[in-house]
Amino acid sequence: MSNINRPPLPPYFGIDPQRAAEKLSDPIDTARFAKAAAFAAKGREDLSVRGYSPDGKKRLRKFSVWEITKYLIPVAPAHFRRVLKANPELPQGTGEGNAKWFTLEDILALREFFAEEGAQNKEYKSWRPEGMDAKVVAVANFKGGVGKTSTCAHLAMSAALDGYKVLVIDLDSQGSMTSILGGDVPDEWSTAFPLMAKDYARSVQAENKVRAAAGQPEIPLDETLTEALEVSPRNLIQSTHWPNIDLIGAQLNLYWAEFQVPVWRMQLRSWALWDALTNALEDEGVLEEYDMIFLDTPPALGYLTINALAAADILLVPLGASFLEFDSTGRFFDMLYSTFASIEDGENAARVRDGLPQMKFEWDAVRTLITRFDAAQQTDLANVVQAYFGDFMTTFRQDLTAMVGQAGEQVNGIYEADYREFNRDTYVRGREAFDRTWAEVKEVILGSWWRDQQMMEAEQNGEA
Repeated sequence: MSNINRPPLPPYFGIDPQRAAEKLSDPIDTARFAKAAAFAAKGREDLSVRGYSPDGKKRLRKFSVWEITKYLIPVAPAHFRRVLKANPELPQGTGEGNAKWFTLEDILALREFFAEEGAQNKEYKSWRPEGMDAKVVAVANFKGGVGKTSTCAHLAMSAALDGYKVLVIDLDSQGSMTSILGGDVPDEWSTAFPLMAKDYARSVQAENKVRAAAGQPEIPLDETLTEALEVSPRNLIQSTHWPNIDLIGAQLNLYWAEFQVPVWRMQLRSWALWDALTNALEDEGVLEEYDMIFLDTPPALGYLTINALAAADILLVPLGASFLEFDSTGRFFDMLYSTFASIEDGENAARVRDGLPQMKFEWDAVRTLITRFDAAQQTDLANVVQAYFGDFMTTFRQDLTAMVGQAGEQVNGIYEADYREFNRDTYVRGREAFDRTWAEVKEVILGSWWRDQQMMEAEQNGEA
């Protein structure tokens, strides 16, 4: 029988072992990883610079009158232009005729003007209660590739465009968020690591006072801990190309915190390691200087993530509409329960013994968010996920659009992309995916602030 019409075999048949061996390089030693890392660093720099200006610094693009009046300041374009003409002291933008372009600094100033002089029934500025601390939002999931960093970045940018002052803390040693925001992080002393070291060092100092009074040997403070005592979050915070987004960045050496923290904990069992980041934000006044703080976490439930979750008021958990990601996220919640419940049990046993009030971890809200959603193929599964996670779920599912992919290739957020590089409809659809996500997250933040404000007023009025 002829084999002429028989289809070819799959490519994994007929592999010749000898020829396969000839394609192999010599065995790989550890030095080869260093070479690969060096090549990757050069490539990363090359790719990053493509989204930067010629001097290697990121610059935030300008915004057109169409964007400002459609997305940022709720006025008609014609009225916007009349106001500028009548008030020459206001930022006038650059460009010819009606094709004016404005920096975000310009827009923030214009927003203030409209809030003071514009119609009272329009929302020119987003609500922010007086006297309330910043809301801390942690974006976490121990499964990688779920859109965690891109979601965190776009939420921070959304808040900035809404007029809020934002701090982003990158706790992932891969440093992707730091790259998006153009951060410069030479070593671990420019990351959150010294904040954790400082918290431990302070605990050691407090313990040593007790030991000295009891005539017991003190716990030594090494050079690292002594140096950390001099570090303030303000030493670590750097400005970005966004005028109202600041950054505490990350780089590879931050990962050493995962090894060092348990060592410190073994040396001083009374150190509440999970409170290190919380204490840094509270004790140093950082919560008073910002409106919102976004924490980008590693794809693991390690000590850095535990610190982020303990510091957070709101937890966001991105996941894709797939069985594996749904299953993984369920296990993530199980690990959260096991971890924080065990901390509560251990701490409260000691507190009951010492006659102290018991501790309890609480979050204003937790939301899971479906990312990279394909309605044509994933709707049924997304509905199942929605049913099981219930009120943990956001109602909007974040579509993956061509604009999102292109922005990622350029190391930019979609708000940094110039809409003239896209079809106008493509831009509107791509932006809508993140605008609607921001709307749901903003609603949670504002609701949490309002509830806090009501509780504070009730306490001031002596109400139960």
